[in-house]
Amino acid sequence: MISIRKSTFHKSLLIASVLVLLLTSYEITFLVWSLSAFVSLRNRYSVQISKLILVFSVIMLIALFSSFFRDFRAYNFFRDVAYLLKPILGLLVGYNFCKSVGKQAIITIIYSGVALAAIHIATVGFYYVVFGIRNINELRQYGGYFDDYEIYILVLLLFYKKFDIGLKQTTVYLFIAVIACSSFLYLARTNIIQFLILVLAMKGHLRMTKRSLGILGAFIIISSLSYTAIYYSYPQRNAQGLEAFFYKIKIAPIEAFKTHINENDWKEFNDNYRSFENIITVKQVTGHGWFTIIFGEGMGSTIDIGREMWTNDGEYIRYVPALHNSYMTIFLKSGLLGVLLLIYSMRLVYKHPKANSDIIRNINYLLVGSAVFLILSNWVFMGFYLKLDNKSIFIGFLLCYKELLLKEQEQYENT
Repeated sequence: MISIRKSTFHKSLLIASVLVLLLTSYEITFLVWSLSAFVSLRNRYSVQISKLILVFSVIMLIALFSSFFRDFRAYNFFRDVAYLLKPILGLLVGYNFCKSVGKQAIITIIYSGVALAAIHIATVGFYYVVFGIRNINELRQYGGYFDDYEIYILVLLLFYKKFDIGLKQTTVYLFIAVIACSSFLYLARTNIIQFLILVLAMKGHLRMTKRSLGILGAFIIISSLSYTAIYYSYPQRNAQGLEAFFYKIKIAPIEAFKTHINENDWKEFNDNYRSFENIITVKQVTGHGWFTIIFGEGMGSTIDIGREMWTNDGEYIRYVPALHNSYMTIFLKSGLLGVLLLIYSMRLVYKHPKANSDIIRNINYLLVGSAVFLILSNWVFMGFYLKLDNKSIFIGFLLCYKELLLKEQEQYENT
């Protein structure tokens, strides 16, 4: 009875940690995640999860060290403490949950993703009927901009036989329909790319073999031709419906990579704002000398964008504490050392020894796909550091789930 209550308690913590992001308040998310991580702390952790947590901890310590040489507002300092703790807390929540519940944790993970999707569909339906939203901008404003967690659950369900998920086929198909519908309603370019990367990974095409290289080459060619067709269809900036989505795809490859922005042209400025952030950050950090380049400006540091901008948090802001780009945000807080550690964290997610078990091999494929996706996610949407994102929970869960299967396999081989 006690074991059942304990399992139910940890399942409730996981679901609360996943769904709390719907409140769009990082303060509440931080409290819930901190509570979940604390009450489920383990006495021992594996080498892999320990390395990953250590990397993010050192990034935070470098920022703390750099802070002693600057004078920032207390509020900005403690806000950065909460932001830089986010990957650590997410990994611990997912890992501790799986360790506490066991192999059945995968079912709760799936249910939490389906719950997210159902709430998203209901939210969009409510605003469609009551407030009459009819264009993509309103759809994303009220329904949300993306959800990486749902894409992970969708991929798990699409390949449910490879993960030996104990759900009926009809249930799996129903869940796939719900999550696919929800994911489509986000109309998020990043989620489309995430889905394609993870599917390619699950097919084994991210391994360096002749066959996989051929398939990747064909994929790149098809993607290039598709982008060319969209580009020369000349979608307009203020278009409606599908054309507006095509315009976002058109500007995507250059949106975060331009090295010069005409700040007086509001269209160019808005379309390439991510590039503008990167340019300003590099100028500010490098302008303070070699120490700041190596160690960053520390916790509490901000970027002065030179004007007040309206944010998704519903406020005007000029001094930006976190950018769209994780690499640049960490460069600001922890310098080049922090950026190198961030890159190393993706290698830790990517690198795994060969597995004899099919299920473990498939988990490795999913982790490899996650590492590849994180390269992009860190560039355009802050990766694990994004306030309203919970893929760190999924990665923490996946690492622990793999360990449980490895332990089970070792016990079987020793009997």
